[in-house]
Amino acid sequence: MKRIVVLALLFLTLISGLIFTNKVFAQACQDIANLTERINCYENELGRLSAQSKTLVNQIAQFDAQIRLTTLKISQTEEKIVLLGGRIDQLEISLDALSNAFSSRAVETYKMARVGDAFLLLISAPDLTGAVSRFHYLQKIQQADRDLLQRLQAAQITYQGEKEDQETLQKQLGEQKKTLGVQKVAKNALLVQTKNDEKSYQQLLAQALAEKAAIEKALVSGVKVGPVRQGDPIGLVGNSGYPGCSTGKHLHFEVRKGGTWVDPAPYLQNKSVLDEQNGGGNVALGSGNWPWPIQDTIRLTQFYGHTPYSWKYAYSGGVHTGFDMVSTSSDVIRAPADGTLYKFSQSCGGNSVINIVYIDHGNDTLSFYLHVQ
Repeated sequence: MKRIVVLALLFLTLISGLIFTNKVFAQACQDIANLTERINCYENELGRLSAQSKTLVNQIAQFDAQIRLTTLKISQTEEKIVLLGGRIDQLEISLDALSNAFSSRAVETYKMARVGDAFLLLISAPDLTGAVSRFHYLQKIQQADRDLLQRLQAAQITYQGEKEDQETLQKQLGEQKKTLGVQKVAKNALLVQTKNDEKSYQQLLAQALAEKAAIEKALVSGVKVGPVRQGDPIGLVGNSGYPGCSTGKHLHFEVRKGGTWVDPAPYLQNKSVLDEQNGGGNVALGSGNWPWPIQDTIRLTQFYGHTPYSWKYAYSGGVHTGFDMVSTSSDVIRAPADGTLYKFSQSCGGNSVINIVYIDHGNDTLSFYLHVQ
């Protein structure tokens, strides 16, 4: 009993020390006046936090640092847009002035050029000296017009480049604001799911790790079923692995290329799906030629990449390695492409058993289907 109390006190002391250290580093970044240097400080702070052991305190500190960093980057991008907007306004004024000047000069030059032939100048001028002077003046005017045209063309190129830069910055700003929203939702989801409890946090990390271990073992111990063709039924959406490494009925669909998980979207056909990860609404997803493994209407509960719930996938750097989805019409899972089918089952996160189906499509490409019935 005494030993448990001592260990608990040591743990509390460690957590308190981490909280204090994180506050010191965060305050040090906040005290920096220069925006670029403050951004660099938070980037270094994230590197320091990532190197620490995975604890709930550390994870919350990472979210706080990410949110501050993204907020600063938004401010930096907005400053660039304002400065660029001022330059574009000046360029527009300069461009208008050059265009008007060139138009006026072009009209005058054209009028002079009509009598620009040497013979016409000779017969229209009162004397030879006047004709020669008029001819040389016309040449100078034409040279000045060419110089003006070159300046106008250069200004147009610069203006177009600045406009393209502004469009790029506006797109970047939109992505940054979207990232900030995801980070805030992710922090809130972390606190809700763990109830701010370290034990619950560690259990969720263990579940994610158990799921990864099951996939790795399936690659070695999966039982070969045989060839399948595109559209063949290969399983049913289920909740196998619950509660050890599944939180509810769904299909986790994952693609691996060369032994590394990749975004499934470039493999799947473009389709409108319900975006339940971000509160509903339809989103178009996919750019490949594989049919989706389940039928419409598809509800996508978690995307690939950094999501509000992907903090638990510490082994992948916080990346959810596939799509989580369910269908409103059918539980049947169908092969999206030809290949060789394998099946595998094992314990996952305690007494639960997870069922995995995967297809070897050749060319070092595999597709995985987790939590099947």
